[in-house]
Amino acid sequence: MNVVVWNEYRHEKENPVVSEVYPNGIHSTIAEFLKEENFQVKTATLDEPQHGLTDELLDETDVLVWWGHKAHHEVSEDVAEKVKQRVLDGMGLIVLHSGHFSKVFKKLMGTGCDLKWREADEKERLWVVDPTHPITEGINQYIELEKEEMYGEHFDIPAPDELIFVSWFEGGEVFRSGATFKRGRGKIFYFRPGHETYPTYHNKEIQTVIKNGVKWAKNTNTPTPSYGNHQPLEKLD
Repeated sequence: MNVVVWNEYRHEKENPVVSEVYPNGIHSTIAEFLKEENFQVKTATLDEPQHGLTDELLDETDVLVWWGHKAHHEVSEDVAEKVKQRVLDGMGLIVLHSGHFSKVFKKLMGTGCDLKWREADEKERLWVVDPTHPITEGINQYIELEKEEMYGEHFDIPAPDELIFVSWFEGGEVFRSGATFKRGRGKIFYFRPGHETYPTYHNKEIQTVIKNGVKWAKNTNTPTPSYGNHQPLEKLD
């Protein structure tokens, strides 16, 4: 399986707290634990030509993992449209944390994708609400994170095809933290945890969920539908 991990890679260069947690970038941390599954993993970042997402790379990518935050507006419309089209054509997409506000996710959702948020070092408890789903394999009833950024409802997304996780935060809010969608031939998994100042992507349970999400999102050679005027299969009188 060919996996690409995309990251803005800005916070790690500008904020010493983030660079201490992710010295080689969030993308490198994610790529390293995905390699444990024998995936073929590459990375791409915002400041590379075409944001690192060339036509050739996208064409061979089975699943794209996306992390963005402070520079959503710097992603070109052309690249965002190319990624959207690849998802419609069958590429899997994992959108992490603040990637909910990325151009790619908003284009695919067709909504504003806004939410409440707060940075207050709060405990987060991610409850598994679909224990039969393959994305939850190897996870117990919940994942507890000592400190995370709060995201709260209302989350302005379409009704998910499947709701996998619901978070509770110490301040009282809840949030739909793990949700799947189908768009065209592609599968999308949004997974909430991962604020850049916390070591969330070093957490083994969070890593397990992302690994499972990548496996789930890969297209398994489903048929390509045909559209438009079509000749009959049977002889018409």
